[in-house]
Amino acid sequence: MSEDRLGGFGRRAFLGTAAAAFASGLAAPALAQSMNGSTEVEGSIASGTRRNASSFRSLQWQPYFNSTRNGAILVDITSRALHYWSEDQTIYKLYPTSVPVSEELTRRGHTEVTQKVVAPTWRPTPSMKASNPDWPDVVEGGSPDNPLGPYALYLSWQYYRIHGTHDTRKIGRRSSNGCVGLYNDHIEELFSLAKVGTQVLLI
Repeated sequence: MSEDRLGGFGRRAFLGTAAAAFASGLAAPALAQSMNGSTEVEGSIASGTRRNASSFRSLQWQPYFNSTRNGAILVDITSRALHYWSEDQTIYKLYPTSVPVSEELTRRGHTEVTQKVVAPTWRPTPSMKASNPDWPDVVEGGSPDNPLGPYALYLSWQYYRIHGTHDTRKIGRRSSNGCVGLYNDHIEELFSLAKVGTQVLLI
């Protein structure tokens, strides 16, 4: 479900596969995590929360970045898609995502990858813990209950991450408290491509 100069796929076949994945009911959560490792968990999926595959299409990097130095990640909140370009522009990837549930929780603009974390630890923020006192204080990385999945790209903004998930229901939906969620196989691939200093733009 990703492109590497369309990776031998035709664009039509690729988009058809992506649309089929959305239609199959597979989706994933995104969570907002603070710089100290705490995370705000999003609520359950409302029956009226819909996926959006209509704008899931490849883009060019030039309208969004001055260069692809250190690589570039574009997150399109409207189409619920993440685009990645390598620094030398030989690799282009396109992934479906989950995005923030509301405009209040949505942050747009330029940031960058500041850390790459394998098996990130999850902790609820104090406000989440106050609202949900029965939640655990910590879920260690590698646990199937860890909402951050196996990999996370920490951004320069507090509470914002690009990460995987073990719960695939929310991909393609407005379902997070700020972060961008990917399927675990997609975050694994993106994690291997991105580096500390990779540019990130949310639009």
